[in-house]
Amino acid sequence: MLRSAILAAARSPQVERLVHAAPITRAVVRRFIAGTTAEDALACTRTLADEGLAVSLDYLGEDTLTPDQATAARDEYVRLLGALGAAGLTPAAEVSVKLSALGQKFDEETAFAHAYAVCAAAVQVGTTVTLDMEDHTTTDSTLEILGRLREDFPSTGAVLQSYLRRTEADCRELATAGSRVRLCKGAYSEPESVAYQSKLDVDKSYVRCLNILMAGKGYPMIATHDPRLISIGEDRAKWFNRPPEDFEFQLLYGVRPEEQRRLAAAGYTVRVYVPYGTQSYGYLMRRLAERPANMVFFARALSSRR
Repeated sequence: MLRSAILAAARSPQVERLVHAAPITRAVVRRFIAGTTAEDALACTRTLADEGLAVSLDYLGEDTLTPDQATAARDEYVRLLGALGAAGLTPAAEVSVKLSALGQKFDEETAFAHAYAVCAAAVQVGTTVTLDMEDHTTTDSTLEILGRLREDFPSTGAVLQSYLRRTEADCRELATAGSRVRLCKGAYSEPESVAYQSKLDVDKSYVRCLNILMAGKGYPMIATHDPRLISIGEDRAKWFNRPPEDFEFQLLYGVRPEEQRRLAAAGYTVRVYVPYGTQSYGYLMRRLAERPANMVFFARALSSRR
């Protein structure tokens, strides 16, 4: 019930105004969002790269309802990629793109065309793009666009969510040579008919999906902060004889930075998911909804760098 309430609040303009007015919100945003501009994102990327961490940058702009907004989001990514290349921050830094930010909600062809332009810009500076996954109603569309993009940009990454009942089958489809797949739990409110509802079932699905990806020929990207699942990821890599360069861990910016450094020191590739932009409210609310106990974690995180 708490998770549903948080996700409902994420869609409320009134609650958003109240949250932004609270002094603690600014501190939370500074901790978990790189900033509002591409320059902020570049500065954060440089700091993380100096610590031996890889980065995936997400421009927060999913509330796209018009063609002009979609074009602006595309242009922001193209400019960002050019700046990353000019700063020598590629290939350590890539970008993560929500197709909804590029117009998916009102025109899939527009979203595909914009995503194609972003992928082309990424190739020019020697890096890659990962297509973020959103709620289950967009899954088929996102995977269809992914397939089309991979015809010309085979390194385009996919994201699969273990809370969806379909994801094991999707993992089998995508665990192919050269296929980059980020596995996360999922952060949207979904009906029981399509998604597991309990943490235990979601975690069990995560492990089953991880086994499929690790056994396949693709490149698994293990996106979790759960200590037990991270440990299982390390174990499965050994079980399937995967050297550190054949998979990676991914964690959110500002979440468990000490664990990020520990994994990197152990020789693993660790990619930090770094959001930036002015639309931080929905992103932060979904992070709370992923695990309502994160509200306590976020409060503690403000006073601790661990």
